[in-house]
Amino acid sequence: MPPQIIDIDVSMACECRPAERAARPLDASARSVRLLDEPPWVRSLGKLTLEVRTEGWRFPAPVEAVPPRPAPKVLRLRADEESNAQPTQPSSRRTRLRLPREAATLRERLLYLLQPPLENFLEGRSLELPFKPYPYQLEGIAFLMPRWSALLADEMGLGKTVQTILALRLLFHGGLARSALIVCPKPLVPNWTRELRLWAPDVPFEVIGGDAEARRIAWRVSNCPLKLVNYELLTRDAAYFEPTPETTTQTGDEPAPGQTTSPVRFDVVVLDEAQRIKNRDARTAQVVRSIGRDRSWALTGTPIENRPDDLINLFAFIKPDHVPPDVPVKRIPELTGDYILRRVKEDVLGDLPPKVIRDAYVELTPAQRETYQLAETEGVVRLNELGETITVQHVFELIMRLKQICNFDPLTGQSAKLEQLQADLAEVAASGRKAIVFSQWIEPLEILARELAEFGPLIYHGKVPTRERETVLSTFRNDPCKHLILMSYGTGSVGLNLQFANYVFLFDRWWNPAIEDQAINRAHRIGQKEPVFVTRFIVQNTIEGRICEVLDRKRQLFSELIDKNGTPASMGMSEEEIFGLFGLRSQRKRKAA
Repeated sequence: MPPQIIDIDVSMACECRPAERAARPLDASARSVRLLDEPPWVRSLGKLTLEVRTEGWRFPAPVEAVPPRPAPKVLRLRADEESNAQPTQPSSRRTRLRLPREAATLRERLLYLLQPPLENFLEGRSLELPFKPYPYQLEGIAFLMPRWSALLADEMGLGKTVQTILALRLLFHGGLARSALIVCPKPLVPNWTRELRLWAPDVPFEVIGGDAEARRIAWRVSNCPLKLVNYELLTRDAAYFEPTPETTTQTGDEPAPGQTTSPVRFDVVVLDEAQRIKNRDARTAQVVRSIGRDRSWALTGTPIENRPDDLINLFAFIKPDHVPPDVPVKRIPELTGDYILRRVKEDVLGDLPPKVIRDAYVELTPAQRETYQLAETEGVVRLNELGETITVQHVFELIMRLKQICNFDPLTGQSAKLEQLQADLAEVAASGRKAIVFSQWIEPLEILARELAEFGPLIYHGKVPTRERETVLSTFRNDPCKHLILMSYGTGSVGLNLQFANYVFLFDRWWNPAIEDQAINRAHRIGQKEPVFVTRFIVQNTIEGRICEVLDRKRQLFSELIDKNGTPASMGMSEEEIFGLFGLRSQRKRKAA
């Protein structure tokens, strides 16, 4: 059955730059321009019938801002068995573009006031959509479109990718953007590729990769309006964002003495999993900030992973110099509120199945207990012997050793967690359902793969070649005999859609509750039709219980700062808290005493 098409009108909003930005004059005589040439910059409500074209494809001309049609057509949705959307009549809901605080002048405010609702942007033009966006997703699009600086911080699973793609698509259709760059972690490139083909089939895009020459052509020569690159390659190609001499020109001729090439520049730069630049001094963050751009959009469900500095450093990209590095914590909501949109599932998806979280406390086996007690006793003695030279790294080494013993005894291979997991997975397999098991180390996953062979386990971690990962996920999705996939937090916690799995097991706990939430939300996403059951294994009377207390405290602080605009004093594990796991005092406290 061929896909059905939605008939859509796109009444594109007029572009409003902040008053301090220079505007290009409107050339009303221009009727047809190529996408990568210089289309006029629309700043008025005057009628404009520009036609935007590029090689091999064509956008409809932008439409002037007009009142909604009195009798809009019924939306016809593409038949999609996996979609939970249903064909609906146009509702009375009206989503307005969200006015940025930067639109300070009366004229700019009137321009926004006179815009038709976003739903009317989607009436009268033929845009193929796989299903109708949720109302909150329209609000997300209305938030992104008028903003030069934006942080979409929706909880994982709410469709930040979809909202961003549709916002970019409308900007392209309106001639308000001619070039865009999307930066994401390498494992998420296939996911972005699929989503772009699904939600914006009329927008050509290019994935930057290959050898140095292929990437040079992609950066310098290619006319593709939308480019997709991973963080690692972006950092490697940092020279393209600076005016530097090149050995040859694009025509192959030798450059004239002193000749330089212009930096690569984009109208829109989007950072996915933007927490990757939370370290202001890291090379990746420096390169990202050096990219020439007009609009800076960041996507992350965890804008704060450890401390408020994470959010401050994100804004060094989103809106440079707007949030000073030494800003008081209590001022952060005031400075950032207009640029952040965050929704959680409970707020916007009343029909989304709930997460049922269970903490499974287990006791160490006799062999594990003996090994654990010996390792902890000897480890604490060594830490005390270090005296004034003790560092946080010394404490972390002991913590990691003890956590590994909580998983498996290194001498006998015994594991209290494994016994409980085997019992739980037997019920999962009997019901014909699927489960995900997360660990922070590869070695336990390899052991689990051998011990849980009866459940047909698949492995997905950093050592699995990238070219094989899509096959692993496809097999897990489609093979009814494959009930289990074993994933590392680092590789499997972001960007994957595994909503066909109903059970998530955290074999060991991560340091950061935000990372755990990302892992859980691989299954608890849009499209999930049943409750998601989460089991967190915790070994009683061990370092794991002490770490859980810290994780709960971090989760509470994150909620206060981001979700409730509270003002906690700090985030993350302090040095004193880390030492306190073993009743020790940090060097700082020793000196103070």
